[in-house]
Amino acid sequence: MSTLTHHFIDNAWVASRATRCLNVIDPYRETPIAEVTAGDPADVDDAVAAARRALPGWRELSSKRRGAFIDAIAEALEARRAALVELSSRNNGKPRAEADQDLADAIACYRYYAGQARALDARQGETVDTGEAGLVSRRYQDPVGVAGLITPWNFPLVSSAWKIAPALAAGCTVVFKPSEVTPLPEQALAEIALEIGLPSGVFNLLHGDGRGVGEALTAHPGVDKLSFTGSNAVGEAVMAAAARGTRNVSLELGGKSPILVTADADPELAAELVLAGFCYNAGQMCSATSRLLVHESLADDLHARLDAAIADLVPGDPLDDATTLGPLVNAAQRQRVEAYLATAEAEGLVPTARSRIALPEHGHFIAPRVFRDVPTTSRLWREEIFGPVLCARTVRDDDEAVTLANDSIFGLAATVVAGDRGRAVDIAARLQAGNVWCNAHQVAPPALGWGGMKASGIGRELGREGLEAYLETRYVTLPSAD
Repeated sequence: MSTLTHHFIDNAWVASRATRCLNVIDPYRETPIAEVTAGDPADVDDAVAAARRALPGWRELSSKRRGAFIDAIAEALEARRAALVELSSRNNGKPRAEADQDLADAIACYRYYAGQARALDARQGETVDTGEAGLVSRRYQDPVGVAGLITPWNFPLVSSAWKIAPALAAGCTVVFKPSEVTPLPEQALAEIALEIGLPSGVFNLLHGDGRGVGEALTAHPGVDKLSFTGSNAVGEAVMAAAARGTRNVSLELGGKSPILVTADADPELAAELVLAGFCYNAGQMCSATSRLLVHESLADDLHARLDAAIADLVPGDPLDDATTLGPLVNAAQRQRVEAYLATAEAEGLVPTARSRIALPEHGHFIAPRVFRDVPTTSRLWREEIFGPVLCARTVRDDDEAVTLANDSIFGLAATVVAGDRGRAVDIAARLQAGNVWCNAHQVAPPALGWGGMKASGIGRELGREGLEAYLETRYVTLPSAD
């Protein structure tokens, strides 16, 4: 069993000042696989101080050199890929194939931002037309400063790549807190920092929970930029902390995303996309398309296909290649989902495929549930469940589907399944969502921005926008040369 009682600060492993420790549980075997420190605010002080000392040197390093370091992170992750896939599956509970896709996404993200870093210097001083006779302006971009990064447990190494890679590319130094639930895969990033010779203090990793590290990191006056992914409740607390000192903040929060299936949709494709939209990663996705809006003429056919697809799922050991449905991440998450199922029962909602899938005798599994004709007032329809639970309603036409899809406090993602490509694009243009997939699985290539509208967050990750989130813009205006 691993013991993670040290932080990575200033390129050294430093014992935590905390006296509290937390168990890390294998969600399939329900046994402890590690013990991790809860962290202490004094640890945060040390890490922020190290990041501040390192900031001038890293900021002044050429973007080409920074890009080389980021490329080296990608190469080191690739070299560890098999071991990290297994570690992620054990710690998180996701099937091996999903964990392997996570590693591929993380590696691609670092490679993308290595390229973005290399291009940054070339853009410095680009001329901007002022529209004023006799004046010219030049545009420069500078790193925000020390970045405090906090990630959740559902996509280890992926969520962190979305933050660490652009922060380093921009010239920021980093204090990173991974989830205390899934700390094991992220440990590799500190080992890699030493392996590639990343300058001391540029990357610092703090283990711990919200009380030990998270609250102190978000409140620390030495942190110039906060980037948080997680629940809305914690995100609001992070935003409030960032308000003190008027600090830069990015938030990637919750979702209750819709999937719209039109009358002319291919029912086989629709069933495939609906299943993946609420069962991938056992439904533990902020972008899970857990509200189904299907045209009434296609509803019965689609639900029959969906029930059959659920019956074909193979729950089991995440390390078994045959497994297609893993357990939820821990007992607390299973209890959360079970509470929503109890609410459904109290509301008189009956699942369509409740008993068609046999679960292992151990592990934090939840059988997928599909509820039809769910009232829009139901908590299941309106709240993020973070488990394999789908709520469905039939619609008469596309207008009704769009209206119901947009009737949510969230606006992170959506999927449209339609037979006609133009129809799908027209519907997508009317949806209040940051990312919309048309007749396609949820993909998040590093070149495309990621983020939501309304209560789903502030700002964007990935893409050029993801780099801009860690940069401040400065204009220098002067008389034009004769």
